[in-house]
Amino acid sequence: MSDSPDIPSAALRLLREVFGYASFRGPQAGIIGQVVGGGDALVLMPTGGGKSLCYQIPALLRSGVGVVVSPLIALMQDQVEALQAAGVKAAALNSGLPAERQREVWAQMRAGGLDLLYVAPERLLTPAFLDLLGRVQVALFAIDEAHCVSQWGHDFRPEYRELSLLHERFPEVPRIALTATADPRTQEEIVERLGLRAAQRFVSSFDRPNLRYRVEAKRNARRQLEDFLGAHNGEAGIVYCRSRRKVEQTAAALAALGLDACPYHAGMAADERADNQRHFLHEDGVVMVATVAFGMGIDKPDVRFVAHLDLPRSIEGYYQETGRAGRDGLPAEAWMLYGLQDMVMLRQWIDQSDADEARKWVERDKLDALLAFAETTRCRRELLLGTFGEHYAGPCHNCDNCLHPPATWDATVPAQKALSAVYRSGQRFGAGHVIDTLRGMNTARVQQLGHDRLSTFGIGSALDANRWRSVFRQLLAQGLLAADENGGLHLAEKSRAVLRGEQKLLLREDAAGTRRRDRERSGASVSVADSLSAASRKLFDALRAQRLTLAHEKGVPPYVIFHDKTLLAMVAEQPHSLEEMGEVHGVGRAKLERYGEAFLDVILDQAD
Repeated sequence: MSDSPDIPSAALRLLREVFGYASFRGPQAGIIGQVVGGGDALVLMPTGGGKSLCYQIPALLRSGVGVVVSPLIALMQDQVEALQAAGVKAAALNSGLPAERQREVWAQMRAGGLDLLYVAPERLLTPAFLDLLGRVQVALFAIDEAHCVSQWGHDFRPEYRELSLLHERFPEVPRIALTATADPRTQEEIVERLGLRAAQRFVSSFDRPNLRYRVEAKRNARRQLEDFLGAHNGEAGIVYCRSRRKVEQTAAALAALGLDACPYHAGMAADERADNQRHFLHEDGVVMVATVAFGMGIDKPDVRFVAHLDLPRSIEGYYQETGRAGRDGLPAEAWMLYGLQDMVMLRQWIDQSDADEARKWVERDKLDALLAFAETTRCRRELLLGTFGEHYAGPCHNCDNCLHPPATWDATVPAQKALSAVYRSGQRFGAGHVIDTLRGMNTARVQQLGHDRLSTFGIGSALDANRWRSVFRQLLAQGLLAADENGGLHLAEKSRAVLRGEQKLLLREDAAGTRRRDRERSGASVSVADSLSAASRKLFDALRAQRLTLAHEKGVPPYVIFHDKTLLAMVAEQPHSLEEMGEVHGVGRAKLERYGEAFLDVILDQAD
């Protein structure tokens, strides 16, 4: 499409006709105007905020092909399928394509037959591809997942560093860099590495108001997970585990409970991983149990929960992973378990890594931010958004601390006992042994080491083992204790004030898990179906069944047909004609022509 003299009206027309949306959100209109006008842009917008439209619409409005740099094949394929379903001429070039299809895409591009082309940075930087770009008209360069350029980020990709040559070789082509995960340090490195000093910055709130944050101390992880999943029957979700073995065991346990659960980790055969990912994307209500090898580039909008059975490595990683829930803007949950051993293992991982000391300091800082998030008694949103340089004045009324304010207790004396026991035993033992000593447990090891003769032996018998684990976990999180590379605990400098009685120490009470009835009493729904009447739920389920049938026929994920949000709009508006169906949120011209009648028939049948 040629450049439009009236950008706002032309962009709105495309938004309505192609994508089925009535109006832009947040800064979308300003970003689109900047890029269509030939200017560069840096866009920081949360997952589900509509980043893709910020380059897709300019690519349709400007002459030539929009080239989108994307790090993963799965992400490219999702985007291309969704665009093609909306009637946009889009394609991807990646190593997963057969040679014949790659030749077809090259030919389409040379002939000017593409609106958008998705490509990995490695492919884009090849001499052959750069030569091709010099022979065609390029509308824009979009650098998606731009945080990959930063060595301080959680997902550094060295090849992203070389993308600065785009501006050198194609100075007249506008560039737009986009990310949903970048703290202030990472933002500055994106600007520096990609040469975007002159780019206009568009920084949206990182808040995901539809996402409920919940954190629990580990007690019985398997049972806690089962209880959590009981409130998400039939819903799609992701369960993250740290190890491959735990992924396999958890997936098997959930399958034994009758859930449609499958594993995903880097140790599996590539075809098995691909099959499981395809199953997750193409079916409703699948639970993917995975390591962090899964998720980046997964564009599935109806993931209703993300659960972490282990503490992630950083606050950025946590934000990125939880961001895979509720991309459609509907209610979703981010639920995490963590324990003392998680903290010790992650600190060991940082200390034993091959990174230089500067990198280790950054990793420790990010882990400390995550531990503060896990242990806080304040609004979790307030703390999480503060990590990204955003001020948020809680309460948010959609995290566990706001819905069920945690109790605190004066743990000054128990903390002094714990710190003294660590010191008296030689500052080289793990928490388990020190707790046995505090509780006066005459284990073989305690007796062998002579720790039954220490002055701290038995002075903590008034507290049970779970209570002591909570104390040690929080002492580690607050930096009063530290762990060496073998997991042995030693006193940190900050512990002196507590030991001397100069500092009072309040710790949070570890509450039992919040069950579904408690969440319902809070008044904030975490399930899409909870807000529907029986009749509306029946129609919604019928529309989902029709969507799944069509998706199987077309060989695409159901959300490529329509998002849940669009199906809910159909339930609310109940259109009685194709003209009325065309006004429903998310129903563009191409989808109306392809699918409108099939969904209208379902609505009319239910109305009879």
